[in-house]
Amino acid sequence: MLIRILIAVAAVFLVFVLVAATRPADFTITRSTNIAAPPVGVYAQVADLSKWPAWSPWDKLDPNQKVTYSGTPGQPGSGFAWSGNNKVGEGRMTLTEVRPPELVDIKLEFIRPFEATNQSTFNFAPSGPGTQVTWSMKGHNNFMSKAFSIFMNMDKMVGGDFERGLVSLKEVSETAAKAVPPPAPALPAGPVAPSAVAPDATAAPPIVQ
Repeated sequence: MLIRILIAVAAVFLVFVLVAATRPADFTITRSTNIAAPPVGVYAQVADLSKWPAWSPWDKLDPNQKVTYSGTPGQPGSGFAWSGNNKVGEGRMTLTEVRPPELVDIKLEFIRPFEATNQSTFNFAPSGPGTQVTWSMKGHNNFMSKAFSIFMNMDKMVGGDFERGLVSLKEVSETAAKAVPPPAPALPAGPVAPSAVAPDATAAPPIVQ
């Protein structure tokens, strides 16, 4: 009886391994939204990593997490490291490429609860008077990630975080855009004073008698 149980367990485990092995090796998760703010303003909320707590979908999961910033804000090489509870884990983000106000490329390194390195990209495109923001993440699935994807829909789970983050980014960016005073209207051109009119150099000189 025990041998049959062991054989059955081994068979189930083998099937699980085979199914996990057939899962996609790479993944891409993408979400987009339109924001009623100019690209330069939305870009600023993303490129400066110190602004992320105002809209990040993960910041509220652990208000007591430890964060560390490094480098020049908005420039390649600047980083943001975090360490918190089991919901946020531990990791680091590093800006690898920026093209104001069009693109922010980020190297995303997870340390805990699992190790992984992914690429996160924000694209900003003019859309009428506002901006279309596209947030995507690309990465490679190791065996543990493939096994995890059997039970959890990564696109739905991480994509849901992206959707919530974009909603908050929209609120923050639009509020900041409304706070900027509109440019002063140009004053209409008035009549030119006679004294300001330059004399006509081609006119005949007055006759002196």
